[in-house]
Amino acid sequence: MTTAPEAMRALFGFENLPNLPPRYNIAPTQQVAVVRTGDGTGDGSGENGGARDLVMLRWGLIPHWAKDASMAAKMINARAETLSDKPSFRDAVKTRRCLVPADGFYEWRMEDGHKQPFRIGMKGGAPFAFAGLWECWTATATGAGMDQGDEVETVTIVTTAANEKLRPIHARMPVILPPEAFDGWLDPAHDPEAACALLMPYLAEPMAFYRVSQGVNNVRNDDPSCTAPLNAGASG
Repeated sequence: MTTAPEAMRALFGFENLPNLPPRYNIAPTQQVAVVRTGDGTGDGSGENGGARDLVMLRWGLIPHWAKDASMAAKMINARAETLSDKPSFRDAVKTRRCLVPADGFYEWRMEDGHKQPFRIGMKGGAPFAFAGLWECWTATATGAGMDQGDEVETVTIVTTAANEKLRPIHARMPVILPPEAFDGWLDPAHDPEAACALLMPYLAEPMAFYRVSQGVNNVRNDDPSCTAPLNAGASG
């Protein structure tokens, strides 16, 4: 996420304006920006007490009923097709839906015996939103840098089948919601079944991708070199 906070606010409508440095390589278990309704009620558009806030949550969902935090590493993604069936996501999909802003994401494909990373986003580099779910977990014991009773807010990104443009790279893709779907996804009063009907592959035509350096494989690398095109003939 390299888009300036002011431009993000224009798209997502959150009321606060945090100081967010650009990020070029966000990894699971790190903090990620999330847009949600401020008090868990209302329609998510600023009316009826449902103003949007941008907050930082840890990427990797810990269900509220989990005994420890070890599940987080396995819960960075949630399949759209089974959200209402899986115990880990069944409660969150009812009232704790959110948006995860981004202006690109990485995916890998085997090429010549190694995994080649691609940066995927919109033509022109405009920001967009993944569908996400968030949870609040309370530590049941002291350990792993937490004290008993500490609260940790976490998030997972919803995935679906890849569209025709991205299918040659990977069979699945994050759910990207168009702006007209933001209210329907964020509104906790919106029926979960209707909200889940919004979870479909994004249109192929507005999207683009290109190869990037394998430097993105190292989470310590978080600078503009991560998003630089590897060569001029790799875009799609």
